Amino acid sequence: MNETADLTAEELTAIRGDFPALEKVGRGGRPIVYLDSGATSQKPAVVIDAESEFYRDFNGAVHRNTHLLGDEATVHFEDARETLADFIGAEVDEIVWTKNATEALNLVASAFSNASAGIGADGARATGDTTLGDLSGRFRLEGGDRIVVTRAEHHSNLVPWQQVAEKTGATLSWLDLTPDGRIDLESLHVIDANTKVVAFTHASNVTGAISPVTEIVEAARKVGAITVLDTCQSSAHMPVDVRELGVDFAVFSSHKMLGPTGIGALWGRFELLEAMPPVLTGGSVVADVTMSETKYLPPPAKFEAGSQPVAQAVAWGVALRYLSEIGMEKIARHEAEMTELLLERISEIEGIRVLGPTDNTDRLGVVAFDVEGVHPHDVGQVLDFEDVAVRVGHHCAIPLHRFFGVKASSRATIALTTTGEEIDQFITGLKKVREYFGLAETQKPTMIGNGEVQ
Repeated sequence: MNETADLTAEELTAIRGDFPALEKVGRGGRPIVYLDSGATSQKPAVVIDAESEFYRDFNGAVHRNTHLLGDEATVHFEDARETLADFIGAEVDEIVWTKNATEALNLVASAFSNASAGIGADGARATGDTTLGDLSGRFRLEGGDRIVVTRAEHHSNLVPWQQVAEKTGATLSWLDLTPDGRIDLESLHVIDANTKVVAFTHASNVTGAISPVTEIVEAARKVGAITVLDTCQSSAHMPVDVRELGVDFAVFSSHKMLGPTGIGALWGRFELLEAMPPVLTGGSVVADVTMSETKYLPPPAKFEAGSQPVAQAVAWGVALRYLSEIGMEKIARHEAEMTELLLERISEIEGIRVLGPTDNTDRLGVVAFDVEGVHPHDVGQVLDFEDVAVRVGHHCAIPLHRFFGVKASSRATIALTTTGEEIDQFITGLKKVREYFGLAETQKPTMIGNGEVQ
């Protein structure tokens, strides 16, 4: 496809035909309008087929055999690593496979804990006059040091850093937010000379607001702090180039990028991966072992202990090639158009409060909202009767919901497959929510036999 052109109606129809789940009929008798890709994306048939094809034709243990299946499995596994590296502008030896993005964040956080306990890049505890080395020392925290996150973080990029602070005596601080949920640049002063690490989201999974990456990275660099970026809500919806972003680490989630569950990835600058202490240990990470000590392989193998999600990596590679064939710029433009339409239409409904920016500037198609007088679970159920799938709950972001003065919300998220007609169906269903609970001036709808609201 031509990435410089907009997504045509014919192209969108063809893309939608690649996703079997979009044909599934809901409780109301119509194909489901899937507005929950922020939780997990649906998968094109080529991705589904790739995973089963691997098990059928290439299944073998990677990096461990000389037989044909083992060699073929290894080739496919490493090809997927190269595909992800190309997709994000990285070097292939900077990609570490993990079981999900949460594990990737924990890997970096745990490396800080290990270094702070005196464990060096070689896995050995520093003793006497031995130092951790210049780069390894960047991972060492102690009382008086500072870890900085933001109030907009998913729990996966907050709780691990709380644990690191507890273990090391470092102080946990955060960048605050403007009233509409954007990161407040006035709070950048929190990143001070004592700051060792700044961990932040690329785009909020509640507000959709895109973080001011340039400003945050610049502030961190001035004080020599390591930056860690959570791309889970951005990497399937906009171009992501880790070199251009300027961060030191970034994490990725396959199942939000049209790929399988059970696999994620950590990208890190190679020199920092080399300096990081090992975290998960055992098989596959070692160069040599005696009964008293271990020598570790270089990255990325150093961090990939045990059996790997090989079939999932292969299928994720297929998903990334699928996205690349369409073009990330083209996907971003289509989703921006759908987001603008959704925000415009939702603003017309009485009693709906969007949590986050109500304009379409520097934001993605993640739209969390509160329906006055109606619990989010009830909102989700009524919409389900209308064959519309949205996310309900606190979205693993309780502090951010507290900031907006609510315990939970409903959330609609735009994907590359979203159409204007689907947004119309969502808005029609959303208008019925307050009516059903007697909170609008129109007649209360009734449930008919198949569960549909009318």
